[in-house]
Amino acid sequence: MKTTRETRNAGLLRTKSIESALEQTHAEGRSLKRELGVWDLATMAVAVAVGAGIFSIGAQTIAFHAGPAAIISFLIAGAVCTGVALCYAEFASMVPAAGSAYTFTYTTLGEFVAWIIGWDLILEMLMAGSVVAKYWGVYLGDFLRLVGLPVSTSVRLGGSGGLTVDLAPFVVVAFFTVLLILGTKLSSRVDSVLTVIKVGVVLFIIVVGFFYFNPGHFVPFIPDATSAQTAGAAADAGAAGAGAVSSALVTLEQPLFQWLSGAPATMYGVAGIFSGTALVFFAFLGFDVVATASEEAKDPKRTIPRGITLGLGIVIALYILVAIVTSGMVSYKDLAKQASPSLSTAFELVGANWAATIISFGIVIGLTTVVMVLLLGLTRVIFAMSRDGLLPHGLSKTNARGIPVGLQLAVGAGIAVIASTLDVGILADMVNIGTLSAFVLVCVGVPIMRRRRPDLDRAFRVPGSPWLPVLIACACLFVMVNLSVLTWIRFLVWLAAGIVLYFAYSYRHSKLN
Repeated sequence: MKTTRETRNAGLLRTKSIESALEQTHAEGRSLKRELGVWDLATMAVAVAVGAGIFSIGAQTIAFHAGPAAIISFLIAGAVCTGVALCYAEFASMVPAAGSAYTFTYTTLGEFVAWIIGWDLILEMLMAGSVVAKYWGVYLGDFLRLVGLPVSTSVRLGGSGGLTVDLAPFVVVAFFTVLLILGTKLSSRVDSVLTVIKVGVVLFIIVVGFFYFNPGHFVPFIPDATSAQTAGAAADAGAAGAGAVSSALVTLEQPLFQWLSGAPATMYGVAGIFSGTALVFFAFLGFDVVATASEEAKDPKRTIPRGITLGLGIVIALYILVAIVTSGMVSYKDLAKQASPSLSTAFELVGANWAATIISFGIVIGLTTVVMVLLLGLTRVIFAMSRDGLLPHGLSKTNARGIPVGLQLAVGAGIAVIASTLDVGILADMVNIGTLSAFVLVCVGVPIMRRRRPDLDRAFRVPGSPWLPVLIACACLFVMVNLSVLTWIRFLVWLAAGIVLYFAYSYRHSKLN
């Protein structure tokens, strides 16, 4: 009774014990099957982090933020993400249960904070899954056009004034929803094959790019700082649509840090390296989804840390190589004159137009694997929150093979409908801030749990605790304040909605209540 009384008195800060979280993984009819190994988890991390972004984010960072010094931006972002991955690995080795950052936070900082993180993760994966599924259809159409098969996947319902529905997202989401219902292991094998193909395409493009390499394009390595307004006007004069760096940057699109400090919006220089870091940081996002599969990993105390770190290592190496090749192929000034610079743009500028077809194929395969991992991750977060009573309890029901069939179907249907009918692009940035907030709390939670439960078995320990986890948390906060003012406004609206839902439903229905 003492534990129950303490939990009730804790109110919003009531925490779930590690033992309770582990006991839930064996609950009859509400547990998942352990069948994933190190390679399955590593390829999952690569599958979700290496998507269309590897062909575009590097070029945009070079063109509009840091010039050739974008390589430093990638190194900084990679180092921070490695620190975050180590924190996730320590928690996953202690609490190998579904839910990732939500479950970790529940055991350290309390139910209310855990709810906020779970709510943020739902936002991250729902919007990311919808955006990726939408653009999978777009890039599929581009690839078919490039190979001489111009096929439209959109249909209009209700005549000229009716609703336009894109069938492509339905196809890819339905395919992986069925695979996930058949079994996580089967889905992982299909995803692994596609990931190997995707990485092969990226490596081929990198090797070919070195044949067009010009070391002179690295001078100056860190271009002098330039006013974003001036640069935007010059870019607009050079190419229509190059307003990605236009005057909008000094209003709602300006980084929050610059807006609060009153500093002018700038490009390049040291400030450009850090604003570039904020952009490329999101190229690595997704490795944390691996932690949502903790409850389905064999020997999780060993496989989760190895899977996360191995997968992230591969991702960091690929992105840095792409940044080096892109910087060496063309001048950052030439990229800045383009409306939407990408790796394909760099090849076109050196006369290798044939590369566009290969890159288009790589993007389609890349986005295919991302869809599957996000479908899995979103389902597992909702599953964990449902099992705790914060969402309707029926959502955590599993079949005899340990698959939450009803929840997987609902998640698949939701993402397919959003991606096929709505313009989800304007909400894409919210994916980033939701993920970063989870990163901060997981990092802070490591030293808290070290002090609170030193007796727990930790198969993996973050070196340098508490200083390294706190330093990584501060770095994530710094990246967050380099996001735009508009992104923060939208994020606060989403949080307000989540808080209302928590007090209207979740607080009263929680199993700890």
